[in-house]
Amino acid sequence: MDKTCEMNYKVVDSPLGEIEISACEQGVHEIRLHGRKTPDAGAMEAPPLPELLGCPGEMTAPLKQCVAWLDAYFHEPAALKDLPLPAIHHPVFQRDSFTRQVLWKLLKVVRLGETVSYRQLAALAGRPRAARAVGGAMRTNPLPILIPCHRVVCSSGAMGNYSAGRATKEWLLAHEGRLAEKPSCPGGSRGGGIPRPQPAGGTEDLWE
Repeated sequence: MDKTCEMNYKVVDSPLGEIEISACEQGVHEIRLHGRKTPDAGAMEAPPLPELLGCPGEMTAPLKQCVAWLDAYFHEPAALKDLPLPAIHHPVFQRDSFTRQVLWKLLKVVRLGETVSYRQLAALAGRPRAARAVGGAMRTNPLPILIPCHRVVCSSGAMGNYSAGRATKEWLLAHEGRLAEKPSCPGGSRGGGIPRPQPAGGTEDLWE
């Protein structure tokens, strides 16, 4: 970036608790899940985002886009195809790196209701042996939900880790209503059902 960005912030409520969005005039920098609610996997009815219409003049265009996008995600996922993605301006996207490449590939290739393994995502990013590096990229994803790192699972079908907790990851996958017979991605694994939880102490295929 040519200069330090002037940041603006917005906090909205969601089924997962408060979500904080930070953005500059050029794009969204971070989405933070504060995790103050325990998601109920059986409750798919999402409450409204109460600040969606509050003081719109005080929000930058990227903040407005991101709040609208999250509102659609939680309430009417089918409408997302008609919404533009919020502009993104986090520093990781301003320089060439494997993390940037992986996050962009995940955003562009793995659609709503699909999953991909760490190994498959590494291959899609051009480095099939870099599954562990993909795991590192997922851990540092600054825009969870928007860049759907929750859709990255283990080859075995195990859930794998998630920065906001496995219960949140399971809720997000259930909310997206994955189709039982749908392939997860080009050359990918099955798309049906929620991945089974990782057995306690089982980490051998965490990045596979």
